[in-house]
Amino acid sequence: MSSYPQDVHNDIYPSDQGHDSSKTNSKEKMPLDAEKGHIDDLQSAHNVPVVENGFGGGEGAKNFRNMSKWDTTFALLTNQVGLGVLSLPSVLKTMGITSVPGLIAIIGIGLLSWYTAFVLKQFYGRHSHVLNVVDMAKVVGGRPLSIAAGIGLLVQVIMTAASASVTLSIAFNTISRHSICTVGYIGIACLCCWVLCAPRTSKFVSQSGIPCMVSVIAASILVMVSLGAKNPTAAPADWHKEILVVANPDFRSGLNACLKICYAYSGNINFVTYMAEMVDPVRDFGFALAWLECVSIGFYVVVAIAIYCLAGEYTVSPALGSAPELIARIAYGIVLPAIFSTGLAFGHTGIKYVYVQVMKHFKLQSEMTANNVRSWSIWMTIVTVFWVLCFIISNAIPVFDSILSIASATTISWFTFGFSGIFWFHMNWNNLFSSPKNIALFCLNAFLIGISLFMNAAGLWSSITELLDLFANASSSIQGVFSCGSNSIF
Repeated sequence: MSSYPQDVHNDIYPSDQGHDSSKTNSKEKMPLDAEKGHIDDLQSAHNVPVVENGFGGGEGAKNFRNMSKWDTTFALLTNQVGLGVLSLPSVLKTMGITSVPGLIAIIGIGLLSWYTAFVLKQFYGRHSHVLNVVDMAKVVGGRPLSIAAGIGLLVQVIMTAASASVTLSIAFNTISRHSICTVGYIGIACLCCWVLCAPRTSKFVSQSGIPCMVSVIAASILVMVSLGAKNPTAAPADWHKEILVVANPDFRSGLNACLKICYAYSGNINFVTYMAEMVDPVRDFGFALAWLECVSIGFYVVVAIAIYCLAGEYTVSPALGSAPELIARIAYGIVLPAIFSTGLAFGHTGIKYVYVQVMKHFKLQSEMTANNVRSWSIWMTIVTVFWVLCFIISNAIPVFDSILSIASATTISWFTFGFSGIFWFHMNWNNLFSSPKNIALFCLNAFLIGISLFMNAAGLWSSITELLDLFANASSSIQGVFSCGSNSIF
């Protein structure tokens, strides 16, 4: 058996070179709470080593490590339960209720994402100086892997934030009956998200968790109740719904349906960023993760089944458009906080990653949490550049289903599944076949890496060809990039 892979993270953060235990256990007081408490006090209370990572604050600086288990729970819910659920009823329309991938895939992929998030927690417990998943990649593969992961992280968060902008433009067009050019609505969406991303701490993301959950649940219930009382808008008066228990989609349609399910569980990329800002991530993150996965899997299943069974073959994506026209317009107004929260959650993660890299590059780590003109100027410049890029991407791919599928195929498969498999191999290199459990986990994690590679190749082909077919369709109101045509559901 080859030797255990060496950690190669010497320059991730200067205060924790080589994860030196003497520094972890130092009696030097490191601020943890803005008003009271220190890192070594936390160690004494919970017998858990808490490594300073640069977010703990200091004199004249804001403490970023201030998220409790409930703050983290709401941040995770904001991060994951939003846009993804709106595409799931159409997945059942494509695949059928009980086929694979159908309802079984919604539950199965959810459980897989729970496992891969748990692997991230395990890895963080061994390397708690990291600030994001890119730092984890650097521990495993040094600078080359961290560069690849950093590029991938930015691609995913920009694509996901852009998908929020596209969905907002669909909502605005639907509510207003396409009163202005779609490019203008995308610009308004990006400007609003730019304002939301101005605060620098992840705790602000958690504070949007309750409005996000209330809005998406209320909108979903409204659509389900309306469909129970009245037929979908496009359905004839004498309509009898057709429910497919098992469908037979072609390869491209089936793969795109799987990509939409992966998108619904794409929150893992942000989890390490939230751990880095928790008061006690080793103790509390598992609690928040369990809440997230139980709520999201249950909610996804209920919404997907209910809307598909009520709307039948007239189920559309986003799912709110399956309702009668007036109700759909109202539902889009109600769900706006959840869509904005998706842009906030993923935008904040991408902006925070770039901010940390810029501060390290210019050796300004001591000012990372400082309330001074320089740190705020750097932050707001990054926020501006990020949302300008999102504006461009949103106008290049102004179609809800296509931008979800392309985002999933490009990077989501790696950050939700593939990287966790790599991290598991790094942690268990000397014990791959030491027990039946490890042999089973070896096969599972190898499968996760393999499916990520498959999604990159076949997934990109299926999602891009679907988008090009839409552009070529003469009946489509969207004829290309930066189109003023309406992307409304009606």
